[in-house]
Amino acid sequence: MKSFVSLCLLSLLLLLSTACSSTPYHDYAVMGADEFVMDSYRIRQGKLAILELEGTELKEITCEDLEEYTDVISEDDILTVAIYHPSRKDLMESFRFINDIVGGFKVKDGYLSLPDIAPVQVVGLTLDEAREVLQQKLRAQIADVDVFIGYKDRLKRKVELTGLVALSTVPVDGKIRLYEVLGKAHMSPGANLFMSYVLRRGEPLALDLHKLVNQGDMSQNIVMREGDKIFIANPSDSTVMLMGEVRSARAVSLPYGYMSLREALVSAGGIPFTGDRRHIQVIRGNLPSPKIYVLAWEHIIHLPNDSLLLMPGDTVYVSETPITQWNRFIEQLLPSFSGLQAGYGAYGITGNN
Repeated sequence: MKSFVSLCLLSLLLLLSTACSSTPYHDYAVMGADEFVMDSYRIRQGKLAILELEGTELKEITCEDLEEYTDVISEDDILTVAIYHPSRKDLMESFRFINDIVGGFKVKDGYLSLPDIAPVQVVGLTLDEAREVLQQKLRAQIADVDVFIGYKDRLKRKVELTGLVALSTVPVDGKIRLYEVLGKAHMSPGANLFMSYVLRRGEPLALDLHKLVNQGDMSQNIVMREGDKIFIANPSDSTVMLMGEVRSARAVSLPYGYMSLREALVSAGGIPFTGDRRHIQVIRGNLPSPKIYVLAWEHIIHLPNDSLLLMPGDTVYVSETPITQWNRFIEQLLPSFSGLQAGYGAYGITGNN
């Protein structure tokens, strides 16, 4: 019986060693640490470079997107109109009452109605032009009155926001910029800025919100326009997977679009003694044709963090050591041989037979 079991073990060992000797990567593109460092340099450049690595290209923003534009009053706008007069406290209070209690002055059929004067046409005028017209009309009735005007709300000329924000709309005025809109909307501090985006006329703009919000890059701070839409993503909307011989296989969120390989391994509890530190694979791209980088522990501990960067969709896989593979193979195999030995014993077969 011993000779039979030994023969079976030897046969299975040869089969296993033959299988392990064949390449596990087939026809996939296999890269080393040099290529990983070069791609990490591109990843450090931000969202647009990462999208380019993924095969996605966006139209770059232009100087026009950063320039303020002339905004005019439109139908259904709600305005705040305040006045100052040294003696007419009653009139000042009536304007304050309409602003605070009634909710402002609404443009209807192109006109704005104020106390003590006939309706004034304001649609198509800028705020400054409307202020001059209103002041002239009021001074024709009351001398020395000063007028102040602004937007309280705009039913049509707005930016729409969804996702991790407290407000769903913010009015535009030709001057308000993206950073100010995000501040007014009370964006969640834990938002995934890499997956967040701005749509204009249904097309995503080439903007990096991480650079704008966290790095103060004002080249991303465009002037907002009527109909723009902003989506603020959840922290888990972009991740990397850590699998294989790590202490805690998991998905790790990438709120800024990248993370160092060292930081990702630490978040998974590191590599236990069963892991082969000579074979740490980073799998990038779609499954039919992925790019596979093969790195070693020496690269991780000696190279700077920003030289080994992961991007959304990456999978980090740590292989088993050869002895770990063999031990697990034996653990799975022994119950089968125990059953086989019991079967042979039941039929009275011994090693001499």
